[in-house]
Amino acid sequence: MNDYLTQYYRCPDQHLKLAFNGEPAGGEGYFRFGDDVVCYGTCHGAKVCSSPTGPLHDAYTDTVIKNGEVGLPFNLRQIVDNLRFELYVNPGSQGDPLESTANRLYYFARPLLPVAIRRHLQKIRLNGWDKISFPQWPVDRTVDNLLERLLLLSLRANGVDEIPFIWFWPDGAPSSAIMTHDVETSAGRDFCGTLMDIDDRFGIKAAFQVVPEERYEVTPEYLQSITERGFEIAVQDLNHDGRLYLNQGQFNIRAAKINAYGRKWGAVGFRAAILYRREEWFDALDFDYEMSVPNVAHLDPQRGGCCTVMPYFVGKLLELPVTTTQDYTLFHILRDHSLQLWERQIELIMEKHGLISLIVHPDYIITKREREAYEALLNYLAHLRDKKKIWIATPGEVNRWWRQRAEMHLVETEGGWQIEGDGKERARIAYASEEDGRIKFSFNGKESSIARAAAYPSW
Repeated sequence: MNDYLTQYYRCPDQHLKLAFNGEPAGGEGYFRFGDDVVCYGTCHGAKVCSSPTGPLHDAYTDTVIKNGEVGLPFNLRQIVDNLRFELYVNPGSQGDPLESTANRLYYFARPLLPVAIRRHLQKIRLNGWDKISFPQWPVDRTVDNLLERLLLLSLRANGVDEIPFIWFWPDGAPSSAIMTHDVETSAGRDFCGTLMDIDDRFGIKAAFQVVPEERYEVTPEYLQSITERGFEIAVQDLNHDGRLYLNQGQFNIRAAKINAYGRKWGAVGFRAAILYRREEWFDALDFDYEMSVPNVAHLDPQRGGCCTVMPYFVGKLLELPVTTTQDYTLFHILRDHSLQLWERQIELIMEKHGLISLIVHPDYIITKREREAYEALLNYLAHLRDKKKIWIATPGEVNRWWRQRAEMHLVETEGGWQIEGDGKERARIAYASEEDGRIKFSFNGKESSIARAAAYPSW
């Protein structure tokens, strides 16, 4: 089980000794690992609950530290996979939004529906979103809190003052941010030049997700107008009809066409329309990274969420989760043109040093009010870059860094710890220690931040 913790932190194996105490028994369900971490899976010696709102057993009380080892009453791999891959969603329910007759009719008529009608229908479908308790709105950090807690227990089990690890982002950046633009209509396509001008005013490069078929004409000149200015192109679905994941046979046929467009355009990233996804089918996609999994999907047609603010691998694909609310949802569903929600989400993501992933459609910021809100967002991101030193990058840059980091190793020498691997010149060694029952991260003795997790008692 150590591999999931070492993959996340890139720390030496000898500092992490996790073990599963017991044998899997019974069905999967919900339980807790401390007050603020809801897990889904099997838990040895405890009754799990069918609902996250029920009385949940606290598996933290069953955890044992003995002989330098942390004994857990659950399998860490199972719990993390169940969360990241949304396997906690009730069996069959992930397909419901895709397979329903209402969904098919809606996406058949969608091109003809004005925004006001679409907004009304979407509000009906999303009714009750604010009553969902899990994942936690507006940002769910369950996986990150769970792994952080296990790192703290590993410190105690080893009896060491600190554990070295490879920092999450290059040059010691506290967090990273990416801006992505999903181009849905010809009007949005025609606004891309103006949008790039706006982005460039704030020194922010973005990725444009382009629909290959049916929605609008995609010319080589249009694609070149994006890439020659230092922006990126990713493939968005095939034709944006909401049916990509309808069944696996059709998906495989469409995936082959999508892959061909990726090769033709030189695009290494993909996003599905409407953020529909079935992660178990991702192996058919021939891309480096994927961007269709929300962190928490209360306001998306397909409910769920990956419960982490960090990139993670799904087979060969690197998933860059969508960690903030989309512009369309903010403006037209929540009817909010302020930065309040975005700022709160960014704050929660940065507390865990995560990836701030934003979707802003050129189609929905053409009008003055929406454009001003977007410019305010860019100004806020530029402030975080200048004052907080966050790393604002393109998805392709994040993909390259995260893959490099995944291959780096810490090696102990006579002079101390050193990083080995491609990209090491931008990597930083950080140290995890305990302070007042919490994890503290530092660089060479200089404090980086104290994670705002609940303090947990020592044994």
